[in-house]
Formats: sequence, structure tokens, C-alpha cells
Amino acid sequence: MVNPVLLRSNVTQLPLALPNQDADPPPVLTIASRALTPTPVFDTYWRFAAERQAVYSARVAGAPGPWTRDPVLLRHRFTNCFRAADRVSQFLIRHVSYRGPQTAEEVVFRTLLFKMFNKVSTWLLLEEEVGDLSWRSFDVDAYDAVLTRAFTAGRTLYSAAYVVPPPRLGGARKHTNHLRLLRLMMDDGVAGRVAASDSLASVFRILKAYPAMGDFLAYQFAIDLNYSEVTEHDEMEFVVAGPGAKDGIRKCFGPASDGIESHVIRYMADHQHEHFARLGLDFAGLWGRPLQLVDCQNLFCEVDKYARVVHPAIAGHSGRSRIKQRFAPVPEPVPAWFPPKWGLRVQV
Repeated sequence: MVNPVLLRSNVTQLPLALPNQDADPPPVLTIASRALTPTPVFDTYWRFAAERQAVYSARVAGAPGPWTRDPVLLRHRFTNCFRAADRVSQFLIRHVSYRGPQTAEEVVFRTLLFKMFNKVSTWLLLEEEVGDLSWRSFDVDAYDAVLTRAFTAGRTLYSAAYVVPPPRLGGARKHTNHLRLLRLMMDDGVAGRVAASDSLASVFRILKAYPAMGDFLAYQFAIDLNYSEVTEHDEMEFVVAGPGAKDGIRKCFGPASDGIESHVIRYMADHQHEHFARLGLDFAGLWGRPLQLVDCQNLFCEVDKYARVVHPAIAGHSGRSRIKQRFAPVPEPVPAWFPPKWGLRVQV
């Protein structure tokens, strides 16, 4: 059932009334043997998560907007609480990971090709021009010609979600070098080593060994590969904090949290039920699936942005003060298709 508060048409009331709005954050938390004093942003993290998930649930159910009375959520774009629920991840899972041959080589090839650009329109362009995208028929020059024509015509090939650094492999264009990197990785047997990996951390280390694969990018790619049937590692095993998450953690806990960000993220995942209950917030998860480490990491990125408006006096590392992306509703239904191995009983 959709929460009735999401369907109210009067969206000018400020601020959004949430349960236990006046509850104080815990005085001190001990994480990784450090005493951390939460700021007001700590409780905002949980309130933001509950409201953002309620918006997602309402949209999946087909409820008419507006889906919230929160003025910041109404005006600005934020990713979903669960990384796998975002539209790009949804496309990857349904149309890349689980469509096409399911051999390790083909799934790893398709996943890495998609993630090099992380943009649905780039994948669709290659499909339209090349046909089936497969390692068996991969031709760097043919793919490069398609992308070069598109780039020359002014098309954007890469997502703005996060920076994908260009490897230095002799090409004049960034996309050329990424295609060459993909060829290098596949020729080097990356698919077989990923399939034989015994942990999410080992997939991360395999990927990080390649050019331009920093900590954050290797972790994100490892999570994407783990959506498929090639690996079946626990998302609660391992996490890497990206720059945005580090900003959000600093805003929640101050400078004392520097250097222990992965421990902070684990604390949030392990204690989520306690804090949702403390604040009187209804958070049922993703059809019963609780926030995983990667989701808590992503939420710190989003709360960093949200706090720029709601808590402007509390600084992170970057010093950014504005949220760039505006919310624009997409007319298509919100997809909800998750890795079958998760066993979610999705009800739409």
C-alpha cells in the first residue's frame, strides 16, 4: 500500500514532517576503536533513506506524483537507496547480465563493455550499429568507428554518474583507449579469474591491477559483475568508500572519521534496523532485503548532496555547496527486475 502522505498535492509545506523529528542523535559512537560524535546529518541520513525509499516504492506501484513533500527531493535528483534499483543498474542486470550467452567470458565481456561507458544510449548505439555485442565477435576497430562517428556528431558517450579515467593505451580518444583496455583485459583471461574468485575482495583486486582502474572504479565494477551468475559473493563482505561517500561520512561524524570510512559504512549497515526504529521510521528494505554495504556507501554520497541544502553549515571534504542535478520525472514505468539469485518476491 502506498503511504498516503506521498500523494498529497500541497508540496509547499516546509519542512517535511517526519516521525521523531526532534530526536537527538546518539551522543557518541565507538567505531573502529574511535569515539565519533554524530552531527545532525547522522539522523538526516536515516530520514533521507526512509523518504527516498518511500518515493521509490510509490513510483514502482504506479502512484501519481508528487511522491513526497520534501522540497529538496522534489527539486533535485537523487539515486535510489538500493544501487541495484537505479535505472542504469536495472538496464545492466536485465539487458546485459542476463540477456545473451551466460558463459563467463561473454557475461564479463558484456558487463565490462557496458561499464566502461555506464550509459544506456551508448550500449544501444553499439547494438544498433554492430549487432549482438559479444566477445566472440569483438572488433575494436569496428566498435571504435561507431563511437568515433557518434562523438564527432556531438553525442555524449559517457555517463556523468562518476568519472571513468582514460587508460593510456595509445589511442587519440578516450573511448578508443577504453575499447583497447577491454581487449587487453579479456586477452589476459580476466573472465576466468573472476569466475574462479573466492570473494568480492578478490574480484576487486583482479580488476584493480589493470590500467586506470582505481579503488572506487574497481569496486563498482566488482559489484556489477556480482549481479550476474558468474560470481555469487556476499555484498556484505567488502566495501570501498568513494569520494562522495567520504564527504557524507565527514558531514555525519566530522574529521575523526577520516581514514576509517569502510568501518563507518559497515556500522551503518549492521545497525540500520536500530536507527530506523529509534527515529520511528518505516523502512522495509527492498522487498525484505536490507541495505547492503554498497547501498550504505551510496547513501553517504546522496546525503552529502542533500546536506548541502538542509545542513549548509556542516562541511565535508569538497566544499561543494550546491546540488547540480534537477529532478525530471521519466515517463516510462520504474523497472524492478533484480538478480534471480537474490530470491526477491517483487510485487509491483
